[in-house]
Amino acid sequence: MRETAGFSAKYAAELLGTNPIQMSHTEAGRSGVSEERLRRMAALYACQDRALIDALVAMAGENGKGWWDAYRDVLPPVSLDLAELEHRAVHLHLVQISHIPGLLQTEAHARASFAYAVPELEPDALDALVAHRMHRQVVFERSTVPEVVAIIHEAALRIRVGGVAVARQQLRHLCEFSESGLVEIRVIPFEADAFAGAGATMYYAGGAVPQLDTVQLDAPHGVVFLDALSQLARYRTLFGKLKRDTLDVVESRDRILRIEREL
Repeated sequence: MRETAGFSAKYAAELLGTNPIQMSHTEAGRSGVSEERLRRMAALYACQDRALIDALVAMAGENGKGWWDAYRDVLPPVSLDLAELEHRAVHLHLVQISHIPGLLQTEAHARASFAYAVPELEPDALDALVAHRMHRQVVFERSTVPEVVAIIHEAALRIRVGGVAVARQQLRHLCEFSESGLVEIRVIPFEADAFAGAGATMYYAGGAVPQLDTVQLDAPHGVVFLDALSQLARYRTLFGKLKRDTLDVVESRDRILRIEREL
């Protein structure tokens, strides 16, 4: 809002009776902001979008009250950010080519994935990562469950993370999600003609209003969050292209079951 209004952080801080350092902490999410201060900022920046302002107020009111805060100073901030994104999401669109989406993993699969890390994790760190990943599934227990669509390439389904027994359990777990209706799971089969999206992984979290949409990507140097409108539009288009290469929900479930039998 401040940038759209053309204000510098220093100028905005003066108008709000604070200082640039506090402004920086507020804008970066390192410190909380009251409803009164937030609405005052929106008015100062001449923001007319009531839905956006109300969504931000709701978020500010919950600051520091999420289950993920128990992991603060235990896990990297990015883990907490991802859990908060899921908590506030209206819809989640997941794409994985060589991995099972973390939100849909079994405990055994998650443990095997994290244990493969280099350098190897200490037991306490491994336990915390696994517990956090499992805790994220409370999103499916919300009073209003977000719409979740997961696109998974057949390659990811055939990789035996943790061994055959763990891999089979994971595939059955995916089928249970699909049958429950909580997740729309679609498989990109090896035979998909002209498929060229092997590097197209994404985690698109749709917010209460479009301006709060966020894409999370895994990069070699760590996790990246994108929220620029042009970037979001690009990934929405890409998701549509990938979805056209998938089997339908029933065919996808049948393919998963077939792979489970073949392992």
